[in-house]
Amino acid sequence: MSARRLVIAIDGPAASGKSSTAKWVADRLGIRHVDSGALYRALTAAALRAGPAGGDWSEAEVLRHAGRVGLRPEGRGFAPLVDGAPAAEEIRAVEVTRHVSTVAAMPGVRAWVNAQVRAAADEHDVVVDGRDIGTAVFPDAALKVFLVADPWERARRRLIQRLERTPTEAEVAEETDRLVQRDARDATQTVPARDAVVVDTTYLTQEDQVERIVALARAVTHRPGDTSAG
Repeated sequence: MSARRLVIAIDGPAASGKSSTAKWVADRLGIRHVDSGALYRALTAAALRAGPAGGDWSEAEVLRHAGRVGLRPEGRGFAPLVDGAPAAEEIRAVEVTRHVSTVAAMPGVRAWVNAQVRAAADEHDVVVDGRDIGTAVFPDAALKVFLVADPWERARRRLIQRLERTPTEAEVAEETDRLVQRDARDATQTVPARDAVVVDTTYLTQEDQVERIVALARAVTHRPGDTSAG
């Protein structure tokens, strides 16, 4: 990666608010947002388009669809593409969510996604969110942030976003159980870099957490205000 490019890495478990926070931070700093999770989801969606999902998907079978997936610069971010068309809604479907952890656990898939993300950062100053970002993908990132939050609160936030209403306690409990199970599956990828700043967002509004990360970014990059470097 070019030394002149700025990378801010945001990691954390599922539903910790990585993507929405990173998008807002990028907008505040005037640089681009790269959602690495969108690539995992887009590759999962491409595999699902090819046929029913199965627990016996091999890494080679999944990677066979990599050429059908890409990112296209759009606004302050990148739009995920499947078969050359925008797929932002499709990649958030329940079926994709059900299988994306299996796909993301494949070493060859992680290597492919990491290469796509690094390519994006070669061309733009970026805020990147996802798994392994501050450890394996950009170990020399100018700033590494690791978001954490109570599983119940993560579940509640996810359901509010998905349902566009206040969820019931039973719904939150069910979603919390799913998140805890996913945390267990993702455990090897969901660890903070040794030099990451851990931010517990359980009792923070999104605006508060964005302000905190923007302040950290400006401190390490000596940028007093918004930029247009992307």
